[in-house]
Amino acid sequence: MSPLAHRRFLKMNGLGNEIVVLDLRGSDVRVQPEEARAIAADPASRFDQMMVLHDPVTPGTDAYVRIYNTDGSEAGACGNGTRCVAWAMLDDPVMARPVRGEHLTLETRPGLLEVVRVSPVDFTVDMGAPRLKWDEIPLAEPFPDTRRIELQVGPIDDPVLHSPGAVSMGNPHAVFFVERDPETYDLARIGPLLESHPIFPDRANISLAQVIDRSRIRLRVWERGAGLTRACGTAACAALVAAARLRLTGREATVTLPGGDLRIAWGEDDHVRMTGPTELEHEGTFAPSLFGVCAPPGAA
Repeated sequence: MSPLAHRRFLKMNGLGNEIVVLDLRGSDVRVQPEEARAIAADPASRFDQMMVLHDPVTPGTDAYVRIYNTDGSEAGACGNGTRCVAWAMLDDPVMARPVRGEHLTLETRPGLLEVVRVSPVDFTVDMGAPRLKWDEIPLAEPFPDTRRIELQVGPIDDPVLHSPGAVSMGNPHAVFFVERDPETYDLARIGPLLESHPIFPDRANISLAQVIDRSRIRLRVWERGAGLTRACGTAACAALVAAARLRLTGREATVTLPGGDLRIAWGEDDHVRMTGPTELEHEGTFAPSLFGVCAPPGAA
């Protein structure tokens, strides 16, 4: 039997970005990719990202967080999910532990994330500094200027999309700036092709960004390992950074996704801070039968 059988979870969302929060602190249990796919395939625990809490690794931090995509792969960062984790660690009667006021320090694979509550349901996450060099994002070949890289979709003389900005916010992102509403593009078809393009050795999140004015961006995202999503926090951060580097916006903007608005600020300290809401949908436990036949890759 899977050690995840009967484990309690929270189903949450950040602007419609479906999140499962699972607390494995106090155990040595690790989620296997096939278990993550099985959890994602169940309507009761369907997720875009699953945030799994483990005991702290670095002294002074509150938890180590592993992040799983729908396909069972691990993500480096998830801003919307990080806000959900913060709510759970502060307010959920089972997951909450004594902490330092309304502030948390969470550790993920790329590094430490500072989270501060700004209202009962809103949190600001310090997502750290963007990585802008081609080998840090990473890209498969050198680009001295990642504000626009050579990549396009469609005919060479009339491309549908072209010249995205490349940014890493813990995950690789390609941000295509478009003139019309991102909803008018067939991102469900374009996204999978670009996600696995050879230029992205670790795959990439693909975003379509329409700059409304210097403080507003409309965004739609195909998430690496998860597909179309109603919101993606790291993509919103990447979009603001990519737009500011091209002087299309200032260093602060409201980013509107299908699920709602995120407030993004790229500070003078080079850190990107994201502010947005969380919502608890329900809690549940994983049925043992869920892990009887685990979903194959891509089936979730």
